[in-house]
Amino acid sequence: MRWRGAVLCVFGLCCLAAAGLAAWCGEVQVVNPQKMTREQVIEQTMKPYAGPSEKGVDPSTLTGKVLCGYQGWFAAQGDACGRGWYHWAGKDGFKPGSCKIDLWPDVSELDPDERCATPFKHADGRTAEVFSAFNAKTVLRHFKWMQDCGIDGVFVQRFAGEVFNTPGLRQFTTVLGHCREGANRCGRTYAVMYDLSGMNAGQMSKLMDDWKLLVDKMQITKDKAYLHHNGKPVVSLWGFGFSDGRKYTLAEGIELVEWLKNDPTYGGCTVMLGVPTYWRTLDRDCVKDPKMHELVLKADIVSPWTVGRYGKPADAVNYALKVMTPDIAWCKEHKKDYLPVVFPGFSWHNMFPKSPSNQISRLGGKFLWTQYVQARKAGATMVYQAMFDEVDEGTAIFKCTNDPPVGESTFITYEGLPSDHYLKLVGAATRMVRGEIPAADELPDLSAKKP
Repeated sequence: MRWRGAVLCVFGLCCLAAAGLAAWCGEVQVVNPQKMTREQVIEQTMKPYAGPSEKGVDPSTLTGKVLCGYQGWFAAQGDACGRGWYHWAGKDGFKPGSCKIDLWPDVSELDPDERCATPFKHADGRTAEVFSAFNAKTVLRHFKWMQDCGIDGVFVQRFAGEVFNTPGLRQFTTVLGHCREGANRCGRTYAVMYDLSGMNAGQMSKLMDDWKLLVDKMQITKDKAYLHHNGKPVVSLWGFGFSDGRKYTLAEGIELVEWLKNDPTYGGCTVMLGVPTYWRTLDRDCVKDPKMHELVLKADIVSPWTVGRYGKPADAVNYALKVMTPDIAWCKEHKKDYLPVVFPGFSWHNMFPKSPSNQISRLGGKFLWTQYVQARKAGATMVYQAMFDEVDEGTAIFKCTNDPPVGESTFITYEGLPSDHYLKLVGAATRMVRGEIPAADELPDLSAKKP
């Protein structure tokens, strides 16, 4: 989604006015946000949306849609967030030889007030720049890209371990507000996805309290762009059942799901669960506990996490045949919806140097397209795209550059393809999921205009 000239200027001014933010990258912060109280953060960030809402995708159902995961966790030194190079920095800060990202975002379309200068340099000596998701203007630009390329919307990641503390609550509620505005202005849809990573046992009441705030203060489930399914607002819980030693329990998950579905004030939700790949067989990445199935049966939508579970088109075909197809059959038998996860490739070398760069190659989009085709052939009617903006693990589909910085850090690229290649590819896949184009093995012609 692109815009140019006067249209961009007018839209950008509206974004800034709506956001009411005073400082951007490179400017001096007048008020130290780290000293704000939790009550001040809630008062500042949690308000109902009062801006315009453009008609676009139908927010009343997840069926026939592709929604991306939107991390929104990037902040920058000198921005209004006040958390420094958040999620850009490596163990020794954000500088050559120390970073957390493997893809470098394409900032060529961003205005000067959206660009954040870094210590990195391009091959020609130019200073490399990134962005901050705390800047409303940039997040709205992302939603315009979705609109232009025919992507339906996002699951906005809400990290439980972050929103329990005041700086994290401020950052991620602000970004949620930006996403809400972007979805409304650009005719997209969105829903909250709680990522439970980092939670301890006994903290589900804190998550409930956070949802209460979103419902009461932001009135999020009443928002025109908020995703509903089967007549109810969708809320996603990601992270139950993984066999990696998580401290919260399946019993706590059952209690939380029941509350989100049945509480007379804050319930009445359609609950989506992000679960391990082998949730049905209780194998490999899943805990071997029958309570896992009890939890899934309490929910409404099952979404197995598959990032990194296979690495070639042939593997994706095999997965769809041997795992996804019986998963879908199980869900149909138990009257649950099934939301498969697809990803374009994978690389996290700069975060974990022992891991190879470009660990799972994109193959010009062939790897991702094969997953969509196989999901459609298996009977999937909705898809979760991992991820819109995750340059950390190399799964981003938004605009990234083929001219990353040079030096001590190693970056992958889009293999010379246009920076909007994956946005357009996912737009085409969305039409395939809806049955508007056939599930053909060949990559679509992305040079043609979207109908």
